[in-house]
Amino acid sequence: MDTAEPKPSLAKPLLIVNPASARGATEHVFPGMRRRIEKAIGTFDVEFTARRGHAVDLACSAANEGRSLIVAVGGDGTFSEVVNGVMRSQNRETRVGIIGRGTGGDFRRTLGIEHRLESYLDALVSEREQSVDVGHVQYTTADGKKGERYFVNILSAGMGGLCDRYVGESSPYWPGRMAYMVGSLRGLIDCHRGDLLCRVTRSGRVEERRIQTFMIAICNGQYFGSGMHIAPKAELSDGRFDVVAIPGESKAAFLSIAMRVYDGGHIAKPGVDYFGCEKIEIESLDTAEKRPFLLDVDGEPVGQIPIAITLIPRAIVVRG
Repeated sequence: MDTAEPKPSLAKPLLIVNPASARGATEHVFPGMRRRIEKAIGTFDVEFTARRGHAVDLACSAANEGRSLIVAVGGDGTFSEVVNGVMRSQNRETRVGIIGRGTGGDFRRTLGIEHRLESYLDALVSEREQSVDVGHVQYTTADGKKGERYFVNILSAGMGGLCDRYVGESSPYWPGRMAYMVGSLRGLIDCHRGDLLCRVTRSGRVEERRIQTFMIAICNGQYFGSGMHIAPKAELSDGRFDVVAIPGESKAAFLSIAMRVYDGGHIAKPGVDYFGCEKIEIESLDTAEKRPFLLDVDGEPVGQIPIAITLIPRAIVVRG
């Protein structure tokens, strides 16, 4: 039996830092943060991302090397990439943590972590850990090919995908909530109501639902869009998604319900679909329409329907 001690560097946490997060501010403030982080958690190693998807590769390699803890320093997208990296590795025992530096900060809301560096550090040094569910989605790319990835928070289709596109185009000087509000307004103007066929698996039983909506969300966490409380009943480790679809015969009717999303009041409105499942497949019945129903996956624009989503229970361990 090999009883050799792990390499010293692998015993240290690895911080994967997205310097472009927080509208590029992280690149400038991380040197000052570093001293405070090291004081709290001890010495650590650092890798900086250089492109979209880079954190996936870095986290996958680090997990395969036997790294015990990987911390994402960035937004929800950076954390999602780290989760994807660990999920694609051969070592899902690697713990993941977060130091939020993004415009949304939605996953940490479900975790109950305040958006302060001290709160993130308290979570990292605590002994609190939870095994959380992870979603796996097979989606369609813009050129009609198949793609796949994991998500840990929320996937939405329809208006959410448009909002992602417009948030990405917004001014880097806007705060996160303003960017999401403007992106949502533009998304509302440009979105269309989808006529969707949903094949839903619950407790091993399959049923079909036809849903007409401007947006449908498949939720593991509770929040998206910089604090929208889309799925108030969702739990990270309950072995099911919470699916939410907001109805509307018109954009005005949709907006009257969607205005309550920030406080969670939308779920009490008549006609709102809110149900649980372990698997869901969604395709469009709009045979005459060629407009895509775009995806938002953990806050990032990723493909379009048709999609097939499966829940992997308690797939990854989150520190905090």
